[in-house]
Amino acid sequence: MTSTDTTTGLQLSAEAQDLLFRDARTANTFSSEDVTDEQLRAIHDLVKWGPTSMNQQPLRIVLVRSGEGKQRLLPHLSEGNRAKTENAPLVAVLAADTDFHENLPRMFPHAPNAKDMWAGDDGFRADHAKLNGTLQVAYFILGVRAAGLVAGPMTGFDAAGVNAEFFPGGREKVLVVVNIGKPGEDPWFDRLPRHDYDEIVTTV
Repeated sequence: MTSTDTTTGLQLSAEAQDLLFRDARTANTFSSEDVTDEQLRAIHDLVKWGPTSMNQQPLRIVLVRSGEGKQRLLPHLSEGNRAKTENAPLVAVLAADTDFHENLPRMFPHAPNAKDMWAGDDGFRADHAKLNGTLQVAYFILGVRAAGLVAGPMTGFDAAGVNAEFFPGGREKVLVVVNIGKPGEDPWFDRLPRHDYDEIVTTV
């Protein structure tokens, strides 16, 4: 894709559109170049502004850098995801905090009863944690791209095993595992088709 595909209805520069969407791909191989703490903090400082319901912000992240950490993670991944994860310079395990309501007095202060609204229904709270956490996963992936890095998000894993290993307290539930870095040799599959506007949009 090239920036010549840009529509006139967007204010974001053509280069930024390409970086975030048109030229961005899911990576399957990674170079050995490190992902720095500076890059990670910059990603967070950007994507933390993405909206969530009642400012819930349930996303929680475990960063896996070390060989020891990867050996804890790899057995819980689908077999096809293990080699690329082992070779990625950084892996982010993204989870949703189902007790996000504990932070609402600070995060949503103009509704003093916000915490109590969510306290009595664990299932309702878990559903919203998953929904809003997944929104934040999408923001996170765009932030990785904005940093000039590539992301390889994966949902092929044993969630119960990952939760037991990395979130033993029980309040966080894994959503996605994301490999992060610079692209390696032959990193992409062929670009797959996308729906056209008229295929998915209805105006009433």
